[in-house]
Amino acid sequence: MNIKKHIPNFITLLNLFCGCLAVIFAVKNQLEIAAFFVFIGIFFDFFDGLAARLLNVQSELGLQLDSLADMVTSGVVPGIVMYQLFNRALNIHEAVNDGHSWSDTWHWLENEVHLLPLFGLVITLASAYRLAKFNIDENQTSSFIGLPTPANSLLILSFPLILAYQGNPTIDDIILNKWFLIVMTIVSSYLLNARISLFALKFKDWSFKNNAVKYIFLLLSVVLLVFLQFTAIPVIIILYVLISLVKK
Repeated sequence: MNIKKHIPNFITLLNLFCGCLAVIFAVKNQLEIAAFFVFIGIFFDFFDGLAARLLNVQSELGLQLDSLADMVTSGVVPGIVMYQLFNRALNIHEAVNDGHSWSDTWHWLENEVHLLPLFGLVITLASAYRLAKFNIDENQTSSFIGLPTPANSLLILSFPLILAYQGNPTIDDIILNKWFLIVMTIVSSYLLNARISLFALKFKDWSFKNNAVKYIFLLLSVVLLVFLQFTAIPVIIILYVLISLVKK
């Protein structure tokens, strides 16, 4: 039995396990804990591909398994998180307006369900479409077409973290505004499937000459994280897209 070929798949399954835990906490509206497990899952997602390349055991099974794991960690979870953010915005609005909601509702099994928060699940649908395209696209081996689902997941998960650890009345009002959440859902879903080429953080070697853009981006990301903390994440995603466009 060749154990070596199963190592990357085991790492991918750790990503999926973290994604499942994140789903549980996101459904419970414990978004900070959900974000923690998503970050761990994305860490495993980066290293499963790296391990496969280092061990020279890339396989079609690994490719499919990786996308299935990403669908949970970076597809289902951000959709649920956006759903919960819409609910928080809705609750704040109802409190301010004496219970009068700007969201239509429907009743199912004696439960009142607000319709607007369901719009957040568009991110999950867009993620599924993006991952399906990725699996059959042979042009995304050294770069990406559209924003990768892990990057998009980091973008969405940054919002509850900013609210929890760096929030103030102004930031809270912006993030928990229905129009901000609607726009972010649309922008996020568009970027996932946009026909724009984005560089991949895959290293065939470790030389600066062949990976200058990647090293510069990683250095800038670290600096931004040190000074801006969680607020840096949306800035880093924007920077990633802009550097990719300039590089092209």
